[in-house]
Amino acid sequence: MGETILETRHLSRHFGNLKAVEDLNINVHQGEVFGFLGPNGAGKSTAIKMFTTLLKPTSGEAFVGGYNILTESVNVRRFIGYVPQMLSA
Repeated sequence: MGETILETRHLSRHFGNLKAVEDLNINVHQGEVFGFLGPNGAGKSTAIKMFTTLLKPTSGEAFVGGYNILTESVNVRRFIGYVPQMLSA
């Protein structure tokens, strides 16, 4: 397996009482194909917004390209490219 490209450890995001993402743990390695699937409201967009440093997690941590999404956001943004299907709030 190659180096870890995306790693989350107990990543969560809450909006008041709504748990949009709860205790997400994933590891994606270089060369792997990864799909993020689920029904509307499952937290996919919320998770991706955290991965891309557009939204801070409530708890847990995530690393993109080895960079911490909270403390190394500039490096995360240099490492990735993100084009959403449509612009949403």
